[in-house]
Amino acid sequence: MKKLLINKLFLLGSILISSVLVAQNIKEEDRIIGVWLTEKRDGKVEIYKVNNRYYGKLIWGTKMYQADGKTSVKDSKNPDAKLRSRDLKNLVFMTDFVYKDDAWEDGKIYDPNSGETYSCTIKYTDSGIEIRGYIGISLFGKSEKWTRVK
Repeated sequence: MKKLLINKLFLLGSILISSVLVAQNIKEEDRIIGVWLTEKRDGKVEIYKVNNRYYGKLIWGTKMYQADGKTSVKDSKNPDAKLRSRDLKNLVFMTDFVYKDDAWEDGKIYDPNSGETYSCTIKYTDSGIEIRGYIGISLFGKSEKWTRVK
């Protein structure tokens, strides 16, 4: 009896989610498009799509400006000396994600705090998205949960 109820609730939830996506005319793979608040609530990232690939740029952050509140902090830790003068504001630090099997894969995420770039996947959850950066295989990585900005 309990199992039947759970199955019915799952089916109902799936129908509701599908209905919302259809009503809003949003493709399943485009669910991640929008503005997201990082887990530590210290940054906002805009995820967008270009030619079936997904990218993310930093549009707000607590460490984005110098003490004067106007001068943008630079990408000073970048291993490429030519890129160290670019601003953190609007920095595209998530690149080349492709939607496959209910996840966004094959992407890269750059950490301007360390200058390191990691392989990355994104998964959509009921409460937001899960970002997993890793070196080599996903087992050796770190995950963060981001929530959508309304």
